[in-house]
Amino acid sequence: MTKIEKIVLSYSGGLDTSIILKWLQETYGCEVVTFTADLGQGEELEPARAKAEMSGVKDIRIVDLREEFVSDFVFPMLRANALYEGQYLLGSSIARPLIAKHLVGIAREVGAHAVAHGATGKGNDQVRFELAVNALDPSIKIIAPWRQWNIRSRMQLLEYAEKHHIPVPSDKRGEAPFSIDANLLHTSTEGKILENPAEVAPDHVYQRTVDPVDAPDTPEIISIGFERGDPVSVNGKSMTPAALLTELNGLGGRHGIGRLDLVENRFIGMKSRGIYETPGGTILLTAHRGIESITLDRAAAHLKDEIMPRYAELIYNGFWFAPEREMLQALIDQSQTFVSGEATLRLYKGSASVVSRASPCSLYSADLVTFEESAIAYDHHDAEGFIRLNGLRLRSWAARNGR
Repeated sequence: MTKIEKIVLSYSGGLDTSIILKWLQETYGCEVVTFTADLGQGEELEPARAKAEMSGVKDIRIVDLREEFVSDFVFPMLRANALYEGQYLLGSSIARPLIAKHLVGIAREVGAHAVAHGATGKGNDQVRFELAVNALDPSIKIIAPWRQWNIRSRMQLLEYAEKHHIPVPSDKRGEAPFSIDANLLHTSTEGKILENPAEVAPDHVYQRTVDPVDAPDTPEIISIGFERGDPVSVNGKSMTPAALLTELNGLGGRHGIGRLDLVENRFIGMKSRGIYETPGGTILLTAHRGIESITLDRAAAHLKDEIMPRYAELIYNGFWFAPEREMLQALIDQSQTFVSGEATLRLYKGSASVVSRASPCSLYSADLVTFEESAIAYDHHDAEGFIRLNGLRLRSWAARNGR
């Protein structure tokens, strides 16, 4: 095997990846390049640079990916109305292929032989990172320390940190903290009391949304404009993708929208419980379906709903760069040609509901559905033949069964 002379590490600057950085330097005796992705997690990222410098890293990459994240990953997923197991808006899942894409890009740029990540051997993220790297550049070696080193407990992790003079924040000493992932689309929280699905999640778990009980007693009305399936404006103001999602996160969070307490089925085979907060994404999903309701043909809309679970599962399982996801994306994107218009929503006490929708591409015809006489001729007698033909097989079935 080719000797590994340089590794690109997906690096947050937190305790785990700081330890991984030192372990890589010791184990492989080579240069490690750190890559920190700014996905709108709401944290100050410069401390990651300082920690990497303290560990002797010469090439430190901190890259603002917020616009790319929303425009090239979140919005394509939103066009599909993707929900894993009917509920989860895939906030962590959709971030991983973007991080992997840049890991591979930096590895090529600096001539690295390997990339490394800090995902554990029990979770979904190891699969998502590694399947993405496989699809983008199979020549790059993947290093997953949690599957390779001899550290098997939190105590051993802290002992390693102290032995190598890696600073351990006070909140990391004692009981294991919650495992938190955050980006512009969502926050997720796992671990501690949440590992028992019979326990009610404590209030302090929630970071991005107020308790719906404590949300304003007065509803807030907003409008969202769409062009070809993508949101482009809020209350008539055009915004970039990242700015738009940030705005809706604020609105949704204030009204307690987007909370989810979920027990899900991980790809590797176990069930896990997580608390998710996706305020802006929840609003966008509701608004998007509102515009689709008047712009999509019935059969096209139903076909989208049929393939959505498969599409969502592909993203959850790490197959963003797989040919079948790209094939489904082409179909979904084609369906969005006329999904343009404006949806008006009411935000109130944890819910976002469409109260009106309008589109220059609307298929809705008031003349067809009115109970009054209309300008469009509709012969009610036509329904008789329609029903009779559709009932033909039922009459045959009933006759055979002696009904």
